[in-house]
Parts: sequence; structure tokens; C-alpha cells
Amino acid sequence: MKVLKYPLQSEYSKIIARPTTSFELVEEKVIPILNLVRKNGDSAILEFSHKFDGHNLNSLSVTESEITEAALLVTEDLKKAIQVAIDNVYAFHFSQKEEIKYIETMPGVTCWRKSIPIQKVGLYIPGGTAPLFSTVIMLGVPAILAGCEEIVLCTPANKEGKINPVILYVANLLGIKSIFKAGGAQAIAGMAFGTESLPKVYKIFGPGNQYVTVAKQIVTKYGVAIDMPAGPSELMVIADHSSNPVFVAADLLSQTEHGIDSQVILVSLDEQITNKIKSEVERQLVLLSRSAIANKALENSKIILVKTNQEIILLINEYAPEHLILAVSDPEVFTDKIINAGSVFLGHFTPESAGDYASGTNHTLPTNGYSKAYSGVSLDSFIKKVTFQKITEEGIKNIGPTVEIMAENEFLDAHKNAVTVRLESMK
Repeated sequence: MKVLKYPLQSEYSKIIARPTTSFELVEEKVIPILNLVRKNGDSAILEFSHKFDGHNLNSLSVTESEITEAALLVTEDLKKAIQVAIDNVYAFHFSQKEEIKYIETMPGVTCWRKSIPIQKVGLYIPGGTAPLFSTVIMLGVPAILAGCEEIVLCTPANKEGKINPVILYVANLLGIKSIFKAGGAQAIAGMAFGTESLPKVYKIFGPGNQYVTVAKQIVTKYGVAIDMPAGPSELMVIADHSSNPVFVAADLLSQTEHGIDSQVILVSLDEQITNKIKSEVERQLVLLSRSAIANKALENSKIILVKTNQEIILLINEYAPEHLILAVSDPEVFTDKIINAGSVFLGHFTPESAGDYASGTNHTLPTNGYSKAYSGVSLDSFIKKVTFQKITEEGIKNIGPTVEIMAENEFLDAHKNAVTVRLESMK
């Protein structure tokens, strides 16, 4: 990890830049994939899957026998852990349900808003170097809670043409049956445009690499909604004299193992604690099964020393991290001032990995600074808000003159007349 001591505020944007390829370069590779899938459907997806994933399947659909077999391959301990995670995620997302509120804005004029589930949603589950069955929980639970009619799940198969059994087990446990062996930009295209096998959906969810992220952004031009731009993982940790170097090092490494394009940032006022954490990172790194990936990601990562808490807050809000850990003695000093972050973890005993798996919050979060404008996935992500209004005779008498005057001054006579004819009918 590169150490940067007391940078100027004018340098913040440069020093915290993500290690991502430019959108335009990725777009050049993604657009041909989208176009071929749009034109050739299943055959194009299978062709790209052979090219990128190395298998020779002739069908995208997961069979019932594969789902049944998968359940036998999952240990009882893991099944119990998965159920705990589902229960916690369900409880937190269930709390986000809203009751309809009927508001009488003036006598005889009543307005309300109703939550309606998005009918058809697509869930993208990464399955490359790390098959993320936890993402099935994070996307599947709120989709089902919202009441989405059709839930389509895409995840890449391995070279043998098989999907990780835990992904299939969790999907089946949640009641998701439309599961397809498709990954990368080609999977996004399949869900966006529809193919012989893959249903077209209205909104696509899920994290992925830069190609998946760019593909999601491009398909919005074709009327498909997405949850957010969610690319390579990232973490910022704020440390002070009270931080446990072993804990912080473990947290930093937990994000570097996601992929070589992941990034972690450590920020502190205390050079002594950062030196201890750096040494601990080096000690723990060699013990990891994914040490090669983590080591590559550390090349993108930084330790930043600053002089004041105000500078820490400026760095947090400028970086807008996907994950933020406040590993400090008094995290509440910062919480009210944080305006840009995907998910925040407070104190010494709140590892980011708890949020990744089982605390209850959602781990599908905006990356690459998008938390400045986007929220993470929630129950609201799977629903639409439709407004209603009802006006009685009393109500049109009360509100009518206001509408007539406003319409007349916008030179929209027909708008005015729609009110006038009603008022005149009551004379």
C-alpha cells in the first residue's frame, strides 16, 4: 500500500482515483456483445460463454435435477448459516414496508401514494473467482418481499458447465426457479432484450466487474432500469490510536480478495497506528488462499495521513466509499457529517463482512463514487411509487379556480377548460 503523508485538499480527487479502465475503452468491448445477443439471442450468449467461461453448453436453463442435486452438496452448517442470514435480511427489509397515507391537501382533495412491485426483475449473481451466493440473498429476499411476479437469475457456469451448488440452493430456498447459466455483459444483454430462453425484464440488479457495470449502464438506453452502477469492490477505513491493527488489517484484506481491481483506503491522523496496520496487512496477506489477488489489489490501495478530523470528513465525502468502517474510539464524531457512503460500519467490532453476509443490511451498494447520488439496494429498489388522487364536487370548487388561473397564465386553454366545464356543470 502506498503511503501518502498530509496531501493538500486540492490533491484529494487525484490521490483517491479508482483503478478502473475508462468507460469508453470498456464500452468498445461491451457494445458488440450487446448487439450480437440482441440479434442472435441464446446462440450469442452460448458463444460468448464458451469464449469467456470455457464451457460448451447447448442450453442456458438450469434443470430441476441440477437444483435437487445442489441441495445435497450443501453442508448442514452452511444451510443453518444461510437461514440466519435470510432471517436477518428479511427482518431489516420487511421494516422498510410503508403503509398508504391518505392526505387531504384541502377539503375535498385527497392524495395518496401506493407501492407497487416491479413485475419482472433480473438478478445478476457474480460467479467467477468467487461465487457470491450471499448476493442471491441480498437481491432475492427484497424481490420476494416486494412481490415481484417474475424473478430471473443469471450467473456464470464454470468450465464444466455447472453453477456453484450453494447459489442454486439459496435460489431454490427463496423460491426462484428461473435460473440461467449466463454471465458477464452477455447475461445483462439477455435480460435486457430477452432471448428464446431468457425473459426480458424491466429492471436489472446485481454487482459485477467493469464489463457488467458498463453493460448495465448501456442497456438503460433501451428502456431497461438498473439498480445502480456497482462495479469493483472498495473500502475506506478510518483508524485512530484505539484501533486494533489486527482487526483493521483483516478488514482491509477482506475487500482486496474480491478482485485485482478492488481498492482499499486507510485514513488516519496517527502515523504510528498506520505503520502497525501496514505491518499486520503484510503478515496476514501471505496466509490468505487468495493472496495473489489481494496483493494485486493492494497495489491500487493507499494509506493517507492527515492532520485533522475535518480533513478525514472531506476525504470520506470526496471518495464516497462503497463501504466505510469507522474503527475509532468515538465513531459518532463522524456519523452526522458523512453524506456520501454506501454503507457505514461503526466501532471496533463491526466488520464489513458482517454486512456482506448476515447483519441485515444489503451488500449491493454503489461503487466508484456513485454513492454521491445513488443508494444501495433496498425494498424500495423493487417497487414503484404510484400516486393517486380523488376530488369531490366540494374539492373541485375549492381547487378549480387555482387551476384555471395557473393554466390560463401558461396559455394552456384546454387545461383550464377541463376544470371550467366541471365548475359550470354544478351551477
